[in-house]
Amino acid sequence: MIGFELSEEQKMLRELARDFARDNVRPYAEKWDLEGEFPLDAIAEAHSLGLTNLHIPEEYGGAGMGILDEAIVSEEMSWGDPGFGTAQYSNGLTAAPIITGGTEEQKHKYLGMLVKKPLIAAYCVTEPGAGSDVSGIMSTAVLEGDHYILNGSKMWITGAGYAEWFFVLAYTDRSKGYRGMSAFIVESKWDGVELGKKEANMGQRASDTRGITFTDVRVPVENLVGGVEGQGWMNAMKAFDFSRPVVAAQAVGTSRAAYEHALQYAGERESFGKKLHDHQAIQFMLADMKTKIEASRLLCWKSAWEADHGIRNTESAAHAKRFAADSCMEITTDAVQVFGGYGYSEEYPVARLMRGAKVLQIYEGSSQVQRMIIGREMLRHTRTL
Repeated sequence: MIGFELSEEQKMLRELARDFARDNVRPYAEKWDLEGEFPLDAIAEAHSLGLTNLHIPEEYGGAGMGILDEAIVSEEMSWGDPGFGTAQYSNGLTAAPIITGGTEEQKHKYLGMLVKKPLIAAYCVTEPGAGSDVSGIMSTAVLEGDHYILNGSKMWITGAGYAEWFFVLAYTDRSKGYRGMSAFIVESKWDGVELGKKEANMGQRASDTRGITFTDVRVPVENLVGGVEGQGWMNAMKAFDFSRPVVAAQAVGTSRAAYEHALQYAGERESFGKKLHDHQAIQFMLADMKTKIEASRLLCWKSAWEADHGIRNTESAAHAKRFAADSCMEITTDAVQVFGGYGYSEEYPVARLMRGAKVLQIYEGSSQVQRMIIGREMLRHTRTL
């Protein structure tokens, strides 16, 4: 018997997150967007309510909840504002490779930091010349005694300006290709760590995004993730199987917000002697929005459920992330269309939602990359028939 019902605990978690987003995110979303302000106070409040770091195991001080729980919360946070949804989830992606591949000492120290205080951690893989093609990174880490000397530049790093520590991918042996990549935990206060300017992004302006330069940064050997060289790429990629369902949930939340605004407006605005929602053309647009939201959420929950039950979810996570992100772009664009000229104005929230939706098709693996993953998995299964 297939069940789609959330547990009572999950329903309570969703209600708590929705109330928080309504009271602590939506009233400030426009201000954060206009001023490019990082919502640190709101993140701290979410932390105090237990709405952050849900995935960190209990033995390291976390709530020990699952990816589905994280997705439930992230949908509500992005319903509040897509930029806030991304900002508050920075720790989720960054902590994932430490949870799956870090040493016990690393887990206790660095995961513990995140749960004790409302701190930010940032995931540093993308570089100016290497995005989806991770093999193209130029960062290097050379072992000298009991330290690695880290050099390189990272780009488009979410939460970089407020992070206490970074998960950094670099080559320790380029001749080995992917197997020559290693991951490191780098603290932001160390000498040689330099932050770039905050990027003036199209949308999600509440999310602090900037570059980072590492110049001869001395990283202690105990900060080599897992304590073994050559495992960086695998640790980094495993993290996406946990984070992509959550990004899909962010898309669902953003889509839901746009749909609700459009539905309300269509019930208030009159055209040709009747409400907009009484025109079949508008009804069909709204119906398609609702269908895409429902389908996106089911894909999201399926991939999250698989992750929570130890089932390899690489393909289902790609389905969820690709479909939900693309649907979000379509839904927010259609919401602007329902508003007509008003939708093109920043006076109404649908413009901000549409701008915020675009990056969901790009980060954590673009929609094109998700199709490549799906195609690869499809062919892998075909060969076993």
